[in-house]
Amino acid sequence: MNRAGARLVRIAAILKNKNVKPLPQKVLCRNCHSRELLISQSDMRVKLIPALEDNYMYLLIDEDTKQCAAVDPVEPEKIVSAVKEEGVLLNAVLTTHHHWDHAGGNEKLTALVGKTIYGGDDRIGGLTNKVEQGDEFKIGSLKVRCLFTPCHTSGHICYLVTGKEGEAPAVFTGDTLFQGGCGKFFEGTAEQMHKALIKTLSVLPQETKVYCGHEYTVSNLKYAAHVEPASEAVASRLAWAQNQRAKREATVPSTIGEEMLINPFMRVSEASVQTHCKETDSVKVMAFLRNEKNQFLTPSIMAPWTDLHTL
Repeated sequence: MNRAGARLVRIAAILKNKNVKPLPQKVLCRNCHSRELLISQSDMRVKLIPALEDNYMYLLIDEDTKQCAAVDPVEPEKIVSAVKEEGVLLNAVLTTHHHWDHAGGNEKLTALVGKTIYGGDDRIGGLTNKVEQGDEFKIGSLKVRCLFTPCHTSGHICYLVTGKEGEAPAVFTGDTLFQGGCGKFFEGTAEQMHKALIKTLSVLPQETKVYCGHEYTVSNLKYAAHVEPASEAVASRLAWAQNQRAKREATVPSTIGEEMLINPFMRVSEASVQTHCKETDSVKVMAFLRNEKNQFLTPSIMAPWTDLHTL
């Protein structure tokens, strides 16, 4: 097993309370993980809570009722603390997929506060409510619609949240859509990711805020600049993201509209991306990009905190 694989096993064991010594802090926190962030609008608040080395958990808070849901709460103690800080009532967990760094805290959180756990895969720990494409439910007065986006895993769900008319929706994309990139095709195909990104997510309102599962923006945008070296939008966003990370500030959220300008995996029909890939079929372009990105390793990325889900 290589170093990165051994690191994942050790962190997973820590989460399961096995007798394993913690890794050095510089490895566990991605050398400099993000500060918490609160994004507020009249209908909802989203509290971004850093976890592990580069994960993001979220509290989705309904402003009308002060009810909330936790998204991918891999470190449940942090979630419980955030709920108390915000003075809200936790009544649900939204799990994007079964990987331990997203669902690994479900059962412990249930033991602490005993809540409904939504997800699209029977492999999700503590699952109480299995959902499918188009299923809807509410968190307080906020409407949540489930978007089935298989590829990274076969049961991956994104959660689209809408509130008051005139306010921007939010979508929690787990490891399907990252800022500037997408997840590896662990259990799916280029055709499935094409459908997830192009047919399902890109058609959402352009102002929809995108809350992804990891802080991978800088490495993703380095690859985007490789694909479209003449893109001013990519260059500008990369410079901004590097500045944010230097201050330990999150780069999340982006918007669907921004992703359409900077994310090569959302731009598979653009001539500049197709020229780079030497393909005109957009599904083949998706496959080429993913295969090339898998090999796109720079010295700054090949660190102990390598982005294993996206590189």
